[in-house]
Amino acid sequence: MDKGKIEERTLYSEALQEDVKLLIYLPATYSPLYKYSLLIASDGKDYFQLGRISRVADDLLTSEQIENLIIVGVPYENVKARRSKYHPNGDKNAAYMRFLAQELVPYLDAQFPTYQIGMGRGLIGDSLAATVSLMTACAYPHTFGKVMLHSPYVNDDVLTAVKNVSNTQFTVDHIIGLDETAVPTGDGIEKNFLEENRQLSEIFKERGFDYRYEEVEGGHTWKTWQKDMSRTLQMNYTK
Repeated sequence: MDKGKIEERTLYSEALQEDVKLLIYLPATYSPLYKYSLLIASDGKDYFQLGRISRVADDLLTSEQIENLIIVGVPYENVKARRSKYHPNGDKNAAYMRFLAQELVPYLDAQFPTYQIGMGRGLIGDSLAATVSLMTACAYPHTFGKVMLHSPYVNDDVLTAVKNVSNTQFTVDHIIGLDETAVPTGDGIEKNFLEENRQLSEIFKERGFDYRYEEVEGGHTWKTWQKDMSRTLQMNYTK
């Protein structure tokens, strides 16, 4: 198996007024002569370390099961900052979404040979990181063409955003664990993620999204999401 490399970079964000660290996975065969799709992961360090997404990509690229792909992880600094940026009611939520769409995407398009179209860009996240990925796609539906959701946190803001999104052309790949019925949250309460994700699923279907939904074995943990990583990349980036 050919191994790609992970570059660490820092990008200053005007929207957030801070430096943002990036983890950028480039395939082993990376060349500026080729074109690449983009996948941006909030909870980026977790996707590389716990989700092992780069190793999965190495395997699928080596066996030519997926197209040329650059994966960009955006790590969070700490739990408080994560909630501030990812939660729909977080004080930096809108700024973080602007960063993804209006600062990170142009930076990546300038640095790498990307397709520079919506369908060439995807967002992925788990829990609150899935929530902000979905909300960003709803806010910038022409910038991103794919969203991959691992057990998103769902509240009324999320349901309303999906009900009201102006463009339903981006594809949505959505899984939830069957054991996610009593998940502790940063609010100090337990939420029934399974039931709320089922509500979200119905809205996606009603709106006519190109949509895939699956309820899988497991709880609200990386053990559940890591098992889905190969399928997620294969289904969304088939060569």
